[in-house]
Amino acid sequence: MSGIIGEPDGATPLDPDDLEGLKFKHIKTRGELDELEQVNIQSGLQWLSRIRIKDVLSEEFIRTLHKRMFGDVWSWAGTFRSTEKNIGIDPIQIGEQLRMLLDDARYWAEHEPYPPLEAAARFHHRIVQIHCFPNGNGRHARIATDAYLQERFAHPPIDWAGGFDLMQSNERRDEYIAALRAADAGDYEPLLSFVGAD
Repeated sequence: MSGIIGEPDGATPLDPDDLEGLKFKHIKTRGELDELEQVNIQSGLQWLSRIRIKDVLSEEFIRTLHKRMFGDVWSWAGTFRSTEKNIGIDPIQIGEQLRMLLDDARYWAEHEPYPPLEAAARFHHRIVQIHCFPNGNGRHARIATDAYLQERFAHPPIDWAGGFDLMQSNERRDEYIAALRAADAGDYEPLLSFVGAD
């Protein structure tokens, strides 16, 4: 397979090595892939709702959540990426940077230097910025962030989509991508506004 047709703006393109891990070789378009992944994500959400004790601030949870969300579609689900992408840190630093983020997020929950939604926004931005996996990072990060909010702050989830489909090009997706890019430059205000923290 040479590629997936129809990547939306801000999506990480899949390279040939990533595509080798696709369990359904007949998939040719991003729409087909999104549909297949969405079924798997629903299964992952059901798993998340059933588990009783979870430490969402562990590497094991981060990997297992990704595998539960995408493991029926991708053979590499739950495995950190080993190649450079158009976003994300050097893959050799993923483990260390993720551990630092999880330690920071634990501190934020225990010492409350930020209100819950700001802690969640910062957690979300950093895990997206690290970009742990070859694909599915945004969707994984949104669900991991909601799990963090619920487990550590007893806070309801964020309305990420706001009535839109964040997998498709639309105004809400554009706002989300712009907010993440502003946070990359140190300006968290657009992301805080996006998650309803202002």
